[in-house]
Amino acid sequence: MRASRVRRTAIGAVALLGLGLAAVGCSGDSEPAPGPAPSSSASPAVTRLTFGVYGPKAELAAFQTTVDEWNATSEGPEVVLKTWATHEAFREAMESGEKLPDVFLASRTDLRRLLDDQLTQPVDDLLDDRGVEFGDVYSRDALQAFSADDRLQCMPYAVSPMVVYYNTDLIDFDRMRRRGLDVPDQDATSWSFDQFAAAAQFSSRVSRGTKGVHVDPTLPGLAPFIESGGGSVFDDTSDPTSLAFSSDGSKAALDRTLQVLRDPRLTPSQSELQQSSALARFEKGQLGMIAGYRSLVPRLRRVPGLQWDVLPMPVLDSAATVGDVSGLCLSAATASTPDAADFLAGEISVDAVTRVTRTGYLAPANLEVALSDTFLQPGRPPEHAQVFNSSVRSMDFGPLIDTMGALEAAVEPQLRELVYGTGVLDLDAVTQQIDEISQPILSPPPTPTTSESASPSS
Repeated sequence: MRASRVRRTAIGAVALLGLGLAAVGCSGDSEPAPGPAPSSSASPAVTRLTFGVYGPKAELAAFQTTVDEWNATSEGPEVVLKTWATHEAFREAMESGEKLPDVFLASRTDLRRLLDDQLTQPVDDLLDDRGVEFGDVYSRDALQAFSADDRLQCMPYAVSPMVVYYNTDLIDFDRMRRRGLDVPDQDATSWSFDQFAAAAQFSSRVSRGTKGVHVDPTLPGLAPFIESGGGSVFDDTSDPTSLAFSSDGSKAALDRTLQVLRDPRLTPSQSELQQSSALARFEKGQLGMIAGYRSLVPRLRRVPGLQWDVLPMPVLDSAATVGDVSGLCLSAATASTPDAADFLAGEISVDAVTRVTRTGYLAPANLEVALSDTFLQPGRPPEHAQVFNSSVRSMDFGPLIDTMGALEAAVEPQLRELVYGTGVLDLDAVTQQIDEISQPILSPPPTPTTSESASPSS
Protein backbone atom coordinates (compact mmCIF):
# COMPACT_ATOMS: atom_id res chain seq x y z
CA MET A 1 0.00 0.00 0.00
CA ARG A 2 1.24 3.49 -0.82
CA ALA A 3 1.78 5.73 2.17
CA SER A 4 0.60 9.34 1.92
CA ARG A 5 1.25 12.52 3.81
CA VAL A 6 -1.53 14.77 5.04
CA ARG A 7 -1.95 18.51 4.59
CA ARG A 8 -3.79 19.92 7.56
CA THR A 9 -4.18 23.26 5.82
CA ALA A 10 -6.19 21.56 3.08
CA ILE A 11 -8.82 20.18 5.41
CA GLY A 12 -8.96 23.53 7.18
CA ALA A 13 -9.67 25.22 3.86
CA VAL A 14 -12.48 22.76 3.21
CA ALA A 15 -14.04 23.64 6.54
CA LEU A 16 -13.92 27.35 5.80
CA LEU A 17 -15.13 26.91 2.23
CA GLY A 18 -18.65 25.99 3.22
CA LEU A 19 -19.28 29.16 5.29
CA GLY A 20 -18.42 27.34 8.43
CA LEU A 21 -19.89 24.28 6.72
CA ALA A 22 -23.37 25.52 7.52
CA ALA A 23 -23.75 25.51 3.75
CA VAL A 24 -23.78 21.74 3.75
CA GLY A 25 -26.95 21.64 5.78
CA CYS A 26 -25.96 21.52 9.44
CA SER A 27 -27.55 23.68 12.06
CA GLY A 28 -25.20 26.19 13.59
CA ASP A 29 -26.56 25.69 17.11
CA SER A 30 -25.92 21.95 17.20
CA GLU A 31 -22.97 20.80 19.28
CA PRO A 32 -20.51 18.37 17.66
CA ALA A 33 -20.72 14.90 19.12
CA PRO A 34 -17.89 14.36 21.60
CA GLY A 35 -15.17 12.03 20.44
CA PRO A 36 -14.57 8.72 22.16
CA ALA A 37 -12.50 8.72 25.31
CA PRO A 38 -8.92 7.53 24.84
CA SER A 39 -8.62 3.82 25.28
CA SER A 40 -7.01 2.68 28.51
CA SER A 41 -3.96 0.47 28.41
CA ALA A 42 -5.81 -1.77 30.83
CA SER A 43 -8.68 -2.32 28.39
CA PRO A 44 -8.98 -5.82 26.96
CA ALA A 45 -7.51 -6.20 23.49
CA VAL A 46 -10.00 -6.09 20.64
CA THR A 47 -9.76 -9.21 18.51
CA ARG A 48 -12.38 -8.51 15.82
CA LEU A 49 -13.74 -5.55 13.87
CA THR A 50 -16.54 -5.43 11.31
CA PHE A 51 -16.57 -3.65 7.95
CA GLY A 52 -19.96 -2.98 6.38
CA VAL A 53 -20.53 -2.35 2.66
CA TYR A 54 -23.35 -2.63 0.12
CA GLY A 55 -23.40 -3.10 -3.63
CA PRO A 56 -23.49 -5.70 -6.43
CA LYS A 57 -21.88 -9.11 -5.93
CA ALA A 58 -18.75 -8.34 -7.95
CA GLU A 59 -18.08 -5.21 -5.92
CA LEU A 60 -18.69 -7.01 -2.63
CA ALA A 61 -16.25 -9.70 -3.72
CA ALA A 62 -13.64 -7.01 -4.40
CA PHE A 63 -14.20 -5.55 -0.94
CA GLN A 64 -13.62 -9.03 0.47
CA THR A 65 -10.20 -9.18 -1.21
CA THR A 66 -9.23 -5.93 0.50
CA VAL A 67 -10.30 -7.36 3.84
CA ASP A 68 -8.38 -10.59 3.17
CA GLU A 69 -5.27 -8.58 2.30
CA TRP A 70 -5.61 -6.54 5.47
CA ASN A 71 -6.04 -9.62 7.64
CA ALA A 72 -3.01 -11.26 6.03
CA THR A 73 -0.67 -8.30 6.53
CA SER A 74 -1.94 -6.45 9.60
CA GLU A 75 -1.08 -7.20 13.20
CA GLY A 76 -4.36 -5.65 14.36
CA PRO A 77 -7.72 -7.31 15.03
CA GLU A 78 -9.28 -9.55 12.41
CA VAL A 79 -11.75 -7.70 10.17
CA VAL A 80 -14.97 -9.42 9.12
CA LEU A 81 -16.99 -8.16 6.15
CA LYS A 82 -20.72 -7.52 6.59
CA THR A 83 -22.69 -6.88 3.40
CA TRP A 84 -26.03 -5.66 2.10
CA ALA A 85 -27.20 -6.08 -1.50
CA THR A 86 -28.33 -2.45 -1.85
CA HIS A 87 -28.03 0.88 -0.15
CA GLU A 88 -31.73 0.69 0.64
CA ALA A 89 -31.17 -2.54 2.57
CA PHE A 90 -28.34 -0.93 4.52
CA ARG A 91 -30.53 2.09 5.26
CA GLU A 92 -33.34 -0.11 6.55
CA ALA A 93 -30.92 -1.88 8.84
CA MET A 94 -29.67 1.43 10.20
CA GLU A 95 -33.18 2.78 10.74
CA SER A 96 -34.24 -0.40 12.52
CA GLY A 97 -31.57 0.18 15.14
CA GLU A 98 -29.22 -2.58 14.02
CA LYS A 99 -25.73 -2.03 15.38
CA LEU A 100 -23.52 -0.43 12.77
CA PRO A 101 -20.20 -2.05 11.82
CA ASP A 102 -17.01 -0.49 13.18
CA VAL A 103 -16.24 0.92 9.71
CA PHE A 104 -18.98 1.15 7.11
CA LEU A 105 -19.90 2.54 3.71
CA ALA A 106 -22.66 5.16 3.70
CA SER A 107 -24.23 7.55 1.24
CA ARG A 108 -24.19 11.27 1.84
CA THR A 109 -27.98 10.99 2.01
CA ASP A 110 -27.45 9.05 5.27
CA LEU A 111 -25.26 11.71 6.85
CA ARG A 112 -28.04 13.75 8.44
CA ARG A 113 -29.40 10.67 10.25
CA LEU A 114 -25.92 9.56 11.29
CA LEU A 115 -25.16 12.97 12.77
CA ASP A 116 -28.52 13.48 14.46
CA ASP A 117 -28.31 10.06 16.13
CA GLN A 118 -24.60 10.51 16.94
CA LEU A 119 -23.74 7.21 15.27
CA THR A 120 -20.35 8.24 13.87
CA GLN A 121 -17.23 10.08 14.92
CA PRO A 122 -15.18 12.54 12.80
CA VAL A 123 -12.31 11.04 10.85
CA ASP A 124 -10.11 14.03 9.94
CA ASP A 125 -7.75 14.00 12.92
CA LEU A 126 -7.62 10.22 12.99
CA LEU A 127 -6.64 10.00 9.33
CA ASP A 128 -4.28 12.95 9.72
CA ASP A 129 -2.40 11.01 12.41
CA ARG A 130 -2.11 8.11 9.97
CA GLY A 131 -0.60 10.15 7.16
CA VAL A 132 -3.60 10.29 4.84
CA GLU A 133 -3.35 13.04 2.23
CA PHE A 134 -6.48 15.15 1.64
CA GLY A 135 -5.67 18.20 -0.45
CA ASP A 136 -4.01 16.67 -3.52
CA VAL A 137 -5.69 13.27 -3.65
CA TYR A 138 -9.33 14.24 -3.03
CA SER A 139 -11.34 16.99 -4.64
CA ARG A 140 -12.49 19.86 -2.49
CA ASP A 141 -16.10 19.12 -3.46
CA ALA A 142 -15.91 15.51 -2.29
CA LEU A 143 -14.40 16.54 1.03
CA GLN A 144 -16.99 19.26 1.56
CA ALA A 145 -19.79 16.83 0.80
CA PHE A 146 -18.94 14.81 3.91
CA SER A 147 -18.01 17.76 6.12
CA ALA A 148 -20.22 19.11 8.89
CA ASP A 149 -19.75 20.92 12.19
CA ASP A 150 -16.30 22.02 10.95
CA ARG A 151 -15.12 18.40 10.78
CA LEU A 152 -14.73 15.73 8.12
CA GLN A 153 -17.35 13.23 9.27
CA CYS A 154 -16.66 10.39 6.79
CA MET A 155 -13.93 9.85 4.21
CA PRO A 156 -15.19 10.26 0.61
CA TYR A 157 -14.95 6.95 -1.22
CA ALA A 158 -16.99 7.23 -4.43
CA VAL A 159 -18.36 10.19 -6.40
CA SER A 160 -20.85 9.25 -9.11
CA PRO A 161 -22.36 12.12 -11.12
CA MET A 162 -25.42 11.71 -13.33
CA VAL A 163 -24.44 11.64 -17.01
CA VAL A 164 -26.15 10.87 -20.33
CA TYR A 165 -25.69 7.39 -21.77
CA TYR A 166 -26.35 7.38 -25.52
CA ASN A 167 -26.61 4.76 -28.25
CA THR A 168 -23.93 5.58 -30.83
CA ASP A 169 -25.81 3.72 -33.59
CA LEU A 170 -29.02 5.71 -33.08
CA ILE A 171 -27.16 8.96 -32.40
CA ASP A 172 -24.39 9.11 -34.98
CA PHE A 173 -22.87 12.57 -34.60
CA ASP A 174 -20.87 12.24 -37.82
CA ARG A 175 -24.06 11.61 -39.82
CA MET A 176 -25.81 14.42 -38.01
CA ARG A 177 -22.92 16.77 -38.78
CA ARG A 178 -23.04 15.89 -42.48
CA ARG A 179 -26.73 16.78 -42.46
CA GLY A 180 -25.95 20.19 -41.02
CA LEU A 181 -27.40 19.43 -37.59
CA ASP A 182 -26.05 20.97 -34.41
CA VAL A 183 -23.78 18.45 -32.67
CA PRO A 184 -21.10 18.64 -29.98
CA ASP A 185 -17.44 18.72 -30.95
CA GLN A 186 -15.56 15.44 -30.98
CA ASP A 187 -14.29 14.60 -27.50
CA ALA A 188 -16.43 17.45 -26.17
CA THR A 189 -16.68 17.75 -22.41
CA SER A 190 -19.90 19.75 -22.73
CA TRP A 191 -22.91 20.03 -25.02
CA SER A 192 -25.87 22.35 -25.21
CA PHE A 193 -29.50 21.58 -24.56
CA ASP A 194 -30.22 22.38 -28.21
CA GLN A 195 -27.71 19.69 -29.24
CA PHE A 196 -29.35 17.32 -26.78
CA ALA A 197 -32.77 18.07 -28.32
CA ALA A 198 -31.38 17.53 -31.84
CA ALA A 199 -29.99 14.14 -30.79
CA ALA A 200 -33.36 13.15 -29.31
CA GLN A 201 -35.12 14.10 -32.54
CA PHE A 202 -32.55 12.34 -34.74
CA SER A 203 -32.87 9.04 -32.84
CA SER A 204 -36.68 9.05 -32.76
CA ARG A 205 -38.03 7.04 -35.67
CA VAL A 206 -41.58 5.72 -35.90
CA SER A 207 -40.56 3.25 -38.61
CA ARG A 208 -37.93 1.69 -36.34
CA GLY A 209 -39.94 1.98 -33.15
CA THR A 210 -37.29 4.10 -31.46
CA LYS A 211 -37.59 7.07 -29.11
CA GLY A 212 -34.99 9.69 -28.34
CA VAL A 213 -34.65 10.04 -24.58
CA HIS A 214 -35.92 9.11 -21.16
CA VAL A 215 -35.29 11.04 -17.93
CA ASP A 216 -36.90 9.83 -14.72
CA PRO A 217 -39.63 12.22 -13.51
CA THR A 218 -38.03 12.52 -10.08
CA LEU A 219 -36.27 15.25 -8.13
CA PRO A 220 -32.80 13.92 -9.07
CA GLY A 221 -33.92 13.40 -12.67
CA LEU A 222 -35.14 16.96 -13.18
CA ALA A 223 -32.65 18.72 -10.90
CA PRO A 224 -29.77 18.98 -13.44
CA PHE A 225 -32.04 20.73 -15.95
CA ILE A 226 -33.48 23.10 -13.34
CA GLU A 227 -30.08 24.03 -11.93
CA SER A 228 -28.51 24.34 -15.38
CA GLY A 229 -31.30 26.65 -16.51
CA GLY A 230 -30.85 29.10 -13.66
CA GLY A 231 -33.42 27.67 -11.27
CA SER A 232 -33.20 26.00 -7.88
CA VAL A 233 -34.68 22.77 -6.61
CA PHE A 234 -34.79 24.01 -2.99
CA ASP A 235 -35.47 27.47 -1.61
CA ASP A 236 -32.26 27.29 0.45
CA THR A 237 -29.10 25.28 -0.13
CA SER A 238 -28.45 24.50 3.53
CA ASP A 239 -31.73 24.69 5.45
CA PRO A 240 -34.63 24.42 2.98
CA THR A 241 -38.22 24.99 3.99
CA SER A 242 -39.72 24.33 0.56
CA LEU A 243 -39.00 23.15 -2.95
CA ALA A 244 -38.59 26.04 -5.38
CA PHE A 245 -40.19 24.71 -8.56
CA SER A 246 -42.51 27.72 -8.77
CA SER A 247 -39.69 30.28 -8.73
CA ASP A 248 -39.23 32.20 -11.97
CA GLY A 249 -35.85 30.64 -12.72
CA SER A 250 -37.07 27.09 -12.13
CA LYS A 251 -40.19 27.56 -14.23
CA ALA A 252 -38.16 29.01 -17.08
CA ALA A 253 -35.77 26.05 -16.99
CA LEU A 254 -38.64 23.56 -16.83
CA ASP A 255 -40.45 25.26 -19.70
CA ARG A 256 -37.43 24.68 -21.96
CA THR A 257 -36.73 21.17 -20.68
CA LEU A 258 -40.27 19.88 -20.96
CA GLN A 259 -40.45 20.83 -24.61
CA VAL A 260 -38.32 17.71 -25.09
CA LEU A 261 -39.16 15.51 -22.12
CA ARG A 262 -42.92 15.98 -22.54
CA ASP A 263 -42.96 15.35 -26.29
CA PRO A 264 -44.51 11.87 -26.89
CA ARG A 265 -42.70 11.65 -30.24
CA LEU A 266 -39.34 11.83 -28.45
CA THR A 267 -39.94 10.07 -25.12
CA PRO A 268 -41.61 6.78 -24.14
CA SER A 269 -45.04 7.13 -22.58
CA GLN A 270 -46.01 5.69 -19.20
CA SER A 271 -47.85 2.82 -20.87
CA GLU A 272 -44.82 2.02 -23.03
CA LEU A 273 -42.56 2.05 -19.97
CA GLN A 274 -44.91 -0.31 -18.16
CA GLN A 275 -44.41 -2.79 -20.99
CA SER A 276 -40.63 -2.32 -21.10
CA SER A 277 -38.49 -0.15 -18.84
CA ALA A 278 -36.36 2.66 -20.16
CA LEU A 279 -33.17 0.70 -19.40
CA ALA A 280 -34.52 -2.38 -21.17
CA ARG A 281 -35.42 -0.24 -24.19
CA PHE A 282 -31.93 1.24 -24.21
CA GLU A 283 -30.40 -2.24 -24.08
CA LYS A 284 -32.58 -3.34 -27.01
CA GLY A 285 -31.50 -0.37 -29.13
CA GLN A 286 -34.95 1.22 -28.92
CA LEU A 287 -33.95 4.34 -26.97
CA GLY A 288 -31.35 6.92 -27.88
CA MET A 289 -30.47 8.29 -24.44
CA ILE A 290 -30.97 7.69 -20.74
CA ALA A 291 -29.62 9.54 -17.73
CA GLY A 292 -27.73 7.40 -15.25
CA TYR A 293 -24.74 6.83 -12.99
CA ARG A 294 -21.45 4.91 -13.22
CA SER A 295 -23.05 1.75 -11.79
CA LEU A 296 -24.72 1.12 -15.18
CA VAL A 297 -21.40 0.49 -16.92
CA PRO A 298 -20.86 -3.21 -16.12
CA ARG A 299 -24.46 -4.07 -17.06
CA LEU A 300 -24.32 -2.28 -20.40
CA ARG A 301 -20.98 -3.90 -21.22
CA ARG A 302 -22.66 -7.29 -21.03
CA VAL A 303 -25.30 -6.46 -23.68
CA PRO A 304 -24.29 -8.11 -26.99
CA GLY A 305 -24.05 -5.72 -29.91
CA LEU A 306 -24.93 -2.58 -27.96
CA GLN A 307 -22.78 0.40 -28.98
CA TRP A 308 -22.83 3.23 -26.47
CA ASP A 309 -20.90 6.06 -24.88
CA VAL A 310 -21.44 8.83 -22.32
CA LEU A 311 -21.75 12.61 -22.37
CA PRO A 312 -22.28 15.11 -19.54
CA MET A 313 -25.76 16.33 -18.75
CA PRO A 314 -26.74 18.97 -21.34
CA VAL A 315 -26.21 22.65 -20.58
CA LEU A 316 -29.11 25.09 -20.68
CA ASP A 317 -27.19 28.06 -19.25
CA SER A 318 -24.40 26.56 -17.13
CA ALA A 319 -23.10 23.07 -16.41
CA ALA A 320 -24.97 21.25 -13.64
CA THR A 321 -25.64 17.72 -12.53
CA VAL A 322 -26.45 15.72 -9.43
CA GLY A 323 -25.10 12.47 -8.08
CA ASP A 324 -24.25 10.46 -5.04
CA VAL A 325 -21.19 10.59 -2.85
CA SER A 326 -20.45 7.62 -0.64
CA GLY A 327 -17.96 7.61 2.17
CA LEU A 328 -16.37 5.32 4.71
CA CYS A 329 -17.53 6.19 8.20
CA LEU A 330 -16.27 5.27 11.65
CA SER A 331 -18.80 4.08 14.20
CA ALA A 332 -19.01 6.06 17.43
CA ALA A 333 -19.56 2.73 19.22
CA THR A 334 -16.52 0.90 17.89
CA ALA A 335 -14.69 -1.10 20.52
CA SER A 336 -11.35 0.29 19.34
CA THR A 337 -11.16 3.62 17.59
CA PRO A 338 -7.39 3.32 16.88
CA ASP A 339 -7.74 -0.11 15.27
CA ALA A 340 -10.81 0.91 13.30
CA ALA A 341 -9.04 4.06 12.09
CA ASP A 342 -6.03 1.97 11.06
CA PHE A 343 -8.27 -0.21 8.92
CA LEU A 344 -10.09 2.80 7.46
CA ALA A 345 -6.77 4.34 6.43
CA GLY A 346 -5.80 1.10 4.73
CA GLU A 347 -9.15 0.75 2.97
CA ILE A 348 -8.82 4.16 1.28
CA SER A 349 -5.29 3.45 0.06
CA VAL A 350 -4.64 3.43 -3.68
CA ASP A 351 -4.13 -0.33 -3.66
CA ALA A 352 -7.41 -1.10 -1.91
CA VAL A 353 -9.47 1.38 -3.92
CA THR A 354 -7.93 0.06 -7.14
CA ARG A 355 -9.13 -3.47 -6.35
CA VAL A 356 -12.75 -2.28 -6.06
CA THR A 357 -12.53 0.10 -9.02
CA ARG A 358 -11.54 -2.74 -11.38
CA THR A 359 -15.08 -4.12 -11.16
CA GLY A 360 -16.31 -1.14 -13.18
CA TYR A 361 -19.09 -0.01 -10.81
CA LEU A 362 -17.11 2.46 -8.74
CA ALA A 363 -16.32 6.07 -9.63
CA PRO A 364 -13.56 6.60 -7.04
CA ALA A 365 -13.20 9.77 -5.02
CA ASN A 366 -9.46 9.14 -4.90
CA LEU A 367 -8.19 11.26 -7.80
CA GLU A 368 -5.08 9.16 -8.37
CA VAL A 369 -7.25 6.12 -9.07
CA ALA A 370 -9.94 8.12 -10.92
CA LEU A 371 -7.37 9.44 -13.41
CA SER A 372 -5.71 6.05 -13.90
CA ASP A 373 -6.37 3.41 -16.53
CA THR A 374 -7.86 1.26 -13.77
CA PHE A 375 -10.91 3.52 -13.83
CA LEU A 376 -10.81 4.87 -17.40
CA GLN A 377 -10.29 1.34 -18.77
CA PRO A 378 -9.27 2.34 -22.32
CA GLY A 379 -10.45 -0.04 -25.01
CA ARG A 380 -13.68 -0.77 -23.16
CA PRO A 381 -16.90 1.27 -23.30
CA PRO A 382 -17.55 4.00 -22.54
CA GLU A 383 -14.91 5.57 -24.76
CA HIS A 384 -15.21 8.89 -22.96
CA ALA A 385 -15.07 7.62 -19.38
CA GLN A 386 -13.34 10.86 -18.37
CA VAL A 387 -16.82 12.43 -18.47
CA PHE A 388 -17.45 10.94 -15.03
CA ASN A 389 -14.43 12.81 -13.67
CA SER A 390 -15.13 16.13 -15.38
CA SER A 391 -18.80 16.10 -14.33
CA VAL A 392 -17.89 16.03 -10.64
CA ARG A 393 -16.98 19.71 -10.87
CA SER A 394 -20.58 20.63 -11.74
CA MET A 395 -22.29 18.40 -9.17
CA ASP A 396 -24.87 19.91 -6.85
CA PHE A 397 -24.82 17.83 -3.68
CA GLY A 398 -27.98 19.39 -2.25
CA PRO A 399 -28.83 20.11 1.38
CA LEU A 400 -28.36 17.59 4.16
CA ILE A 401 -31.90 16.45 4.93
CA ASP A 402 -33.21 13.15 6.20
CA THR A 403 -36.66 13.37 4.60
CA MET A 404 -35.71 12.98 0.93
CA GLY A 405 -37.53 9.68 0.57
CA ALA A 406 -40.78 11.08 1.97
CA LEU A 407 -40.37 14.23 -0.09
CA GLU A 408 -39.90 12.37 -3.37
CA ALA A 409 -42.89 10.13 -2.66
CA ALA A 410 -45.11 13.10 -1.83
CA VAL A 411 -44.45 15.03 -5.04
CA GLU A 412 -44.20 12.03 -7.38
CA PRO A 413 -47.70 12.46 -8.90
CA GLN A 414 -47.03 16.10 -9.73
CA LEU A 415 -43.60 15.35 -11.23
CA ARG A 416 -45.22 12.71 -13.42
CA GLU A 417 -47.80 15.26 -14.48
CA LEU A 418 -44.99 17.55 -15.60
CA VAL A 419 -43.42 14.89 -17.82
CA TYR A 420 -46.27 12.58 -18.83
CA GLY A 421 -49.39 14.73 -18.58
CA THR A 422 -51.56 15.10 -21.67
CA GLY A 423 -53.04 18.30 -22.98
CA VAL A 424 -51.87 21.79 -22.13
CA LEU A 425 -49.68 21.94 -19.05
CA ASP A 426 -50.52 24.58 -16.45
CA LEU A 427 -46.92 24.98 -15.33
CA ASP A 428 -47.74 27.68 -12.76
CA ALA A 429 -50.35 25.55 -11.04
CA VAL A 430 -48.39 22.29 -10.99
CA THR A 431 -45.15 23.85 -9.76
CA GLN A 432 -47.01 25.78 -7.07
CA GLN A 433 -48.63 22.55 -5.93
CA ILE A 434 -45.23 20.82 -5.81
CA ASP A 435 -43.84 23.52 -3.54
CA GLU A 436 -46.87 23.54 -1.25
CA ILE A 437 -46.76 19.76 -0.83
CA SER A 438 -43.09 19.93 0.12
CA GLN A 439 -43.42 22.54 2.86
CA PRO A 440 -44.86 20.46 5.73
CA ILE A 441 -42.20 17.82 5.01
CA LEU A 442 -39.23 20.17 4.86
CA SER A 443 -40.52 22.55 7.53
CA PRO A 444 -43.02 20.70 9.72
CA PRO A 445 -45.03 22.79 12.16
CA PRO A 446 -43.77 22.64 15.74
CA THR A 447 -45.28 19.92 17.88
CA PRO A 448 -47.49 21.52 20.55
CA THR A 449 -46.43 21.00 24.13
CA THR A 450 -48.64 19.19 26.61
CA SER A 451 -49.80 22.46 28.15
CA GLU A 452 -50.55 23.97 24.74
CA SER A 453 -52.50 20.98 23.49
CA ALA A 454 -54.51 20.39 26.66
CA SER A 455 -58.10 21.50 26.27
CA PRO A 456 -60.02 23.18 29.10
CA SER A 457 -62.10 20.78 31.17
CA SER A 458 -65.83 20.99 30.80
